[in-house]
Amino acid sequence: FFLLLAMTYEHVDILDSHYLAITALVTVGYQGVFFIITALLKFDKVTDFAGGTNFLILALMTLLLGGTFYVRQIICSLIVIVWAIRLAGFLLMRILAWGKDNRFDDIRENIFKLAGFWVLQAIWVWTVSLPLTVLNSDIVDHDLNALDYIGWIIAIAGFSIEAVADIQKLWYKKYTSTEHWCDTGLWYWSRHPNYFGEILVWWGLFMSVANILADWEWCVIISPLFITFLLLFVSGIPIQERGHYKKYCSSDLEEPYLQYRKQTSPLVPLPPIIYEKIPSLLKIFLFEFPFYKAPTNE
Repeated sequence: FFLLLAMTYEHVDILDSHYLAITALVTVGYQGVFFIITALLKFDKVTDFAGGTNFLILALMTLLLGGTFYVRQIICSLIVIVWAIRLAGFLLMRILAWGKDNRFDDIRENIFKLAGFWVLQAIWVWTVSLPLTVLNSDIVDHDLNALDYIGWIIAIAGFSIEAVADIQKLWYKKYTSTEHWCDTGLWYWSRHPNYFGEILVWWGLFMSVANILADWEWCVIISPLFITFLLLFVSGIPIQERGHYKKYCSSDLEEPYLQYRKQTSPLVPLPPIIYEKIPSLLKIFLFEFPFYKAPTNE
């Protein structure tokens, strides 16, 4: 349908000139379908796939509806499209190999908690997609500048870091150890290099989009801020860190794990020999927050 519109018209406005409403409706509908599937069939292998492919749908839809296909729009859209395909494919392959998603152990049988997850996922997709949505709705071809090229380099670097980190960890768990944490490759330099890469993707994309923003459109900075907040304070690093603390600090791996944690940056890749010598107070500026540790009574 959208491809037909793109072939017929130069630019199509649906509901509003920035595609905010249509992308919200498509996102709610798309996530709603998968919510029904998981609720009725108790099948949670498609949750991350639904999130990743939703980004793909919004990127393609807004690009085709915009119909202008300026260089900035094409490159930014391609970055998101490739990122979404890679992420959705990787996460689907991983969950099929694992057999189940442990995140849903406590909410699979609770319809309200399950619905809450899908609502949050819809908010995540729509909010993080905002810069590209607004960019593809723009009808003016603004000149490219240094900020575009810097932003694209950062986004592509972030994509590469995230993809390599995911593969390295999967390979480690499959061929080296399922009981030990991954501490090779990028994981030698950072405890969460995949999250660092994802943050770079969206900040880099925003830098390019910033060239066309005016007035209230600057609100789309909520996209990189939101993904950074989620990964640093909500569903990313905190959950992973607390899980590792509980697992390894109650086993004979406690001492080597604490040493790995002491010498390895939580997010920004740094040489362990340098990071270990940084005073604890200064490590806060490198996102080493106290609440990443599990309570001592756990």
